[in-house]
Amino acid sequence: MKPTHRKTATGYTAQHAKSGLRTKLPSIETWPNQYHGYEITIDIPEYTAICPKTGLPDFGTIRLTYVPDQSCLELKSLKEYIHAYRNLGIFYENAVNRILADLVKACQPLSATVTGEFTARGGLSSTIQATYP
Repeated sequence: MKPTHRKTATGYTAQHAKSGLRTKLPSIETWPNQYHGYEITIDIPEYTAICPKTGLPDFGTIRLTYVPDQSCLELKSLKEYIHAYRNLGIFYENAVNRILADLVKACQPLSATVTGEFTARGGLSSTIQATYP
């Protein structure tokens, strides 16, 4: 049976939940792939963003794993894209899913996974993973 209403944590709003999802970020550039049948993993150990409710910084490691088709991600533009999150209010879950969507839009890989491992806050740490397709 479906609940008739959802209880949300005190003080969280729909605006908090959507924060950062439509913010314009730098483009992720690509370059033409020369080979096929291999996987690329990129670790980004210095990810930071801002919690849209508390305004406190979030820290973590983002791992991008993808199988390129026609294009590969250009690393300098990826770095600029990720650094744009530094002052962005966005929840962990939304950040991981947005990064995946932007990666797929940029290079149209055969498959991709984005994993965010976020440092502990209040005794809890989170790992979020999103996969394409």
